[in-house]
Amino acid sequence: MLAVTAADHPPTATPSPDGPVAVLANPTAGRGRHRGMLPRLLDRLAAADRPVRLLAAATPTEAEAACREAVADGVSALLTVGGDGTVHQALQAVAGTAVPFGPVPAGTGNDFAADTGFPADPLAAVEVIVAALRDGRSRPVDLARMTDADGVTRWYGAVLAAGFDSIVNERANRMRWPRGPRRYDLAILVELARLRPRRYTLRIDGEPQETDAVLVAVGNCGSYGGGMRICPDADPTDGLLDVVVGGRFDRRTLIRVKPRIYQGTHVRHPLVRTYRARTVELAAEGITTYADGERSLRLPVTVTAVPAAVRLLR
Repeated sequence: MLAVTAADHPPTATPSPDGPVAVLANPTAGRGRHRGMLPRLLDRLAAADRPVRLLAAATPTEAEAACREAVADGVSALLTVGGDGTVHQALQAVAGTAVPFGPVPAGTGNDFAADTGFPADPLAAVEVIVAALRDGRSRPVDLARMTDADGVTRWYGAVLAAGFDSIVNERANRMRWPRGPRRYDLAILVELARLRPRRYTLRIDGEPQETDAVLVAVGNCGSYGGGMRICPDADPTDGLLDVVVGGRFDRRTLIRVKPRIYQGTHVRHPLVRTYRARTVELAAEGITTYADGERSLRLPVTVTAVPAAVRLLR
C-alpha cells in the first residue's frame, strides 16, 4: 500500500488530446488466465488512433507511482488491465482529475468494472473503451475518499470492508502456508473460531451511534469479492455512500447468512442495518480496512462520497 495525501497529485491534471493512452496491466491478475490476451488488447486499443504507452511496474507501489507520473505527463487517458486491485492503484492517480479512465476486467474480482457498466469480457470492454475514445465521450461516476487520523487519504471505487472480511484478509496476508485460495479458506476457519462482535463508533452524516457488529461495509458500488452484493442498493452516481452493518452474529448465523450476500438478500436479516449518507466516520479498535480488496487504512477513518470524481470511458 502506498500511503498518500490528497496533495500528492494535482487535482487540476487535465488530459492531453494528443497524448498517449497509458495502460497499467497486471499479468498476475485472475491467476494469470488473461496474461496471453494483453497483446490483442493493446492491438485493439490502437484502433482509437492514439499512441499506447504500457506502464512498467513490478509492485503495487511502483504501479501507483507510474500512474501518477503518467497523469502528470499529460496522457489522454489511463486504462487498467486487471482486477479491482489494479483499478484501485489507478484511481489514486485519476481521482479528482479530468483524465478519463477505463477498466478492462481481467482479475479475480472485477466489481468496479461490472458495477459501472463495463462488459465482463476483456475484449468487449476494450471495444467499449475504444469507441468512447474515438467519440471523445466519458461519463462521470462517484468515488469514495477516506482519510485516517493522520490525514492520509485514499480513494476507492467499490467497497470498503471494515469487519469480519477485513480481519480474514489480514489473517490470510500474514500466513505463509498454504498457498493459493486455500490460504484464504483456512483464514476464514481460524477467524470464525475467534468470532466476536466488536464495538464500533459510527457517525452517519454527523449523527453518532455505537454498535456491536461483525460485518461493516461502506459502499460506493454494490459488490466486492467477485460479485458479493454486500451493499446491494449502492449507486455510484447518486452522490451517496451505502453503509451495511451486520450486528451480533454468532458463528452459526454468520455461516447461514453469508451466502445470501451474493444475491444481496442478507440486508433483510433482522441483525443487519443499512444507512445512506454523504459522510461516514467509522472507528473501532484493531481493524485495518480493505478497499477494493486492497489493504488500506487503519480505523478510525472518515469516508466521504465525492460526486463525479472520475470520468469513465463508456
